[in-house]
Amino acid sequence: MNKVWLKNYPHGVPAEINPNEYRSLTALLDSSCQRFAPLEAFTSLGRTISYAEYDRRARHFAAWLQQSAKLQRGDRIAIMLPNVLQYPIALLGALRAGLTIVNTNPLYTARELEHQLTDSGAKAILILENFAHTLAEVIDKTALEHVIVTGVGDQLGWPKSSVVNLVVRHVRKQVPHYELPGALRFNDVLEQGEFLPFEPVVTTHDDIAFLQYTGGTTGVAKGAMLTHRNMVANVLQAGAWLGTESKVGKDTVITPLPLYHIFALTGNLMVFVKLGAHNVLIANPRDFPAFVNELRAWRFSFISGVNTLFNALLHTPGFAEIDFSALRISLGGGMAVQRSVAEHWQRVTGNVLTQAWGLTETSPAACINPFALKEFTGSIGLPIPSTEITIRNDDGRELALGEVGEICVRGPQVMLGYWNKPDETAQVMVGDWLRTGDIGRMDPGGFVYIEDRKKDMILVSGFNVYPNEIESVVAAHPGVLEVAAVAQDDERSGEAVALFVVKKDPNLTEQQLIDYSRGELTGYKVPRHVYFRKELPKTNVGKILRRELRDELRKKGSG
Repeated sequence: MNKVWLKNYPHGVPAEINPNEYRSLTALLDSSCQRFAPLEAFTSLGRTISYAEYDRRARHFAAWLQQSAKLQRGDRIAIMLPNVLQYPIALLGALRAGLTIVNTNPLYTARELEHQLTDSGAKAILILENFAHTLAEVIDKTALEHVIVTGVGDQLGWPKSSVVNLVVRHVRKQVPHYELPGALRFNDVLEQGEFLPFEPVVTTHDDIAFLQYTGGTTGVAKGAMLTHRNMVANVLQAGAWLGTESKVGKDTVITPLPLYHIFALTGNLMVFVKLGAHNVLIANPRDFPAFVNELRAWRFSFISGVNTLFNALLHTPGFAEIDFSALRISLGGGMAVQRSVAEHWQRVTGNVLTQAWGLTETSPAACINPFALKEFTGSIGLPIPSTEITIRNDDGRELALGEVGEICVRGPQVMLGYWNKPDETAQVMVGDWLRTGDIGRMDPGGFVYIEDRKKDMILVSGFNVYPNEIESVVAAHPGVLEVAAVAQDDERSGEAVALFVVKKDPNLTEQQLIDYSRGELTGYKVPRHVYFRKELPKTNVGKILRRELRDELRKKGSG
């Protein structure tokens, strides 16, 4: 393969990385805890811990998991938390105990949570107490043996009432307090673990570090098996790309995206722990006035986010008055960065909004633009070290530069496959190559551009929403005869879910369907638009033509 992209690599960025530099992701994180022990590691809601404290608390959690919970290497633990200090502590503790982490969205509905817990076979869960009522609805249908609850004030020394509402305010409803019978408190677990012996578990590159759930190709949520090798490789790849842009042990990083999302998990937490940075965790980024106030307190050098977050910040009073003199990298991913937002960001901050691209299945980084670019180009960047990208047609034949086809990726960061889903894995893996479902092209300089998506996936503020799941939920409503879910362009979230519905009940209303969906789906999946039709377009074998419906909306929007 002619790796044309290498000629445009930033100075000092290697063509290859060596995943064998660390025997596991745990070893990589442990190394940073020792190297940067006295430095500040994480701040959340006004409380800061050093790398030494991070190391110590994670060891306490690992000891409890091993000695009291009797969890074995390879067992799964779900972590259902927003960006609070307990998250990185629990993550490192679980990895040290040799466990596989199942990242879980705190805003999941009972149906969504049940699927993820039963599919993964999780034996333990750490959950924010405000969402314990959701777990209570499904716990009897799961394999859970241990439940640990925490509040944002646990083991951190704050009055709980002063900060709990900050974290859950964006739920937009009163979250009931629920005491889950038999659950342990996180701070009690840490206290017990302090006095328990811990026997280091030797994990290897082949152990699964994360079951990171994604819709994959069909929309039925499945766990991408991300091994220690995958994660170590992607941390080293992204770290190499940062090159001389990073200042080891001196950077301050803003992390507004949730750590349960693969973008922030690798791109913020893992990469910057490797570099000894101080990570400022934003527990509720949707409270933009509070977010802007937090930004005022830091001379930050790195911020990542999705297009909608950058756009919202730009329109929040006071943002333009922040001191951006230390800001060196603004990284956008998860969804397409709009040129208008990127140009506005550069005018206000003086910093180029650099676009990157990847998938859950690639741990996630596959392409990143050089940080030295002077302006936004619209490209998703160059393949990062040890990564190969080809553009292929439907028959799998590699296309020439400039031709449009499916983007395929090969590299050490590509997942092992989908958990217990060999058929689904076979649909996307062709040998070592991952078929991404994204349609794009590569220019003569090796820069990759996204043209369209092969999948019917809807991208809402950087989160994948799959029509099959939405349609399955809505079709269960007694007033619905047929339904199709498609993407509709949305200024706020990039895309929103739109429904086309054939009624069974003539009295069915748009609001009834939206309210019904809200009870079954996480907020970003809830349809924002409903269009009633007498019939839906279909193929000659009866398959609904979603593309025709999307085209109808786009024509309407442009007309």
